[in-house]
Amino acid sequence: MLKALLIDLLPLEISKEDAKSRMLEAESLIHTYGGLVLLKTYQKKIAPIYKTYLGTGKLNELKEEGIKLGANILIINNELKPIQTYNISEMFRKANIQVWDRIDLILKIFQKHAKTKEALLEIELASLKHMGPRIYGMGMILSRQGGGIGGRGIGETNTEIMKRHIAEHIKKIEKNLEKSRNNRVLHRENRKRKNFFNIGLIGYTNAGKSSLLNALTKKDVYIADKLFATLDTKVGKLFLPNVSREVLITDTIGFIQDLPPDLIKSFQSTLDETIEADLLIHVIDLNDYRWEKKINTVNEILGNLHAISKPIIYVFNKTDLLPSDFDFNPIKEKYQRFHPCFVSTHTFNGLGQLKEIIKSYL
Repeated sequence: MLKALLIDLLPLEISKEDAKSRMLEAESLIHTYGGLVLLKTYQKKIAPIYKTYLGTGKLNELKEEGIKLGANILIINNELKPIQTYNISEMFRKANIQVWDRIDLILKIFQKHAKTKEALLEIELASLKHMGPRIYGMGMILSRQGGGIGGRGIGETNTEIMKRHIAEHIKKIEKNLEKSRNNRVLHRENRKRKNFFNIGLIGYTNAGKSSLLNALTKKDVYIADKLFATLDTKVGKLFLPNVSREVLITDTIGFIQDLPPDLIKSFQSTLDETIEADLLIHVIDLNDYRWEKKINTVNEILGNLHAISKPIIYVFNKTDLLPSDFDFNPIKEKYQRFHPCFVSTHTFNGLGQLKEIIKSYL
């Protein structure tokens, strides 16, 4: 079990609300993996320190706290450079405390939740691209163990061998994923020939996409109140009265803030199923006070995927958890062009209206 020290490096100008939001999300990620947060803190700086990202004083303080509390991992809620991860790991090595950055944590969650061969390959590819450069540190260790032959020779040679091995493995995975991608293209073309109407579910992770797929299609998709519960692509058929055209709904990985483009690119094969849809349904957790910021995060990622111009319906979910006097009118006005629909996948309220909006696109 992870017994974690959690720290976030924040810019000086960040608001208290945004700082709290980042920490809450990081805690949720750790809990999703099955870990426990023993200590959480942050450091504000104009810019990260090149060698250790965080200040060495703060790191030494964390190490001492970690030893006292019995922690086994330090999780830094930022993306680190390989040299930074290596240097911090060296500082914490004698304390038997591992060091992960935010991307390491997300990848570990992905590995835990993925089921299909394709998703597992995509995660392996993302992991290699993220962790591969860290062989810098391995090379340094091998160099020291080599007794200094020629100063650097053995470590340097082993580093090059590892680099080549990782590069070859990446090529092999990409080749296998290309086959999967080609198969998906063939399936999509077949659905187009049959005049199927394809809907893609998108949204921030844990907004309720899988619950909506279950509610609309009666498909038994695994759901849980945790981040990244669904990674594999799921497709269900939607029945609409008096409509002869087949309607398919696809659900896949949820989005999250600060996902590097390389990580998103690794999931291109499964994301294509959603992006290539005729219509997108953006599912939003209206019970989350950060819902507006999360809409912006999803839209930013859609922009990077060149999918922002597709027709989109905004579905505001979890309305059953809102106060009885909640005023929906400002949201209706602000997002009018996205045909806002307010639903509860728990009570099924609003699903009839959503189906009517979908029918208007057929």
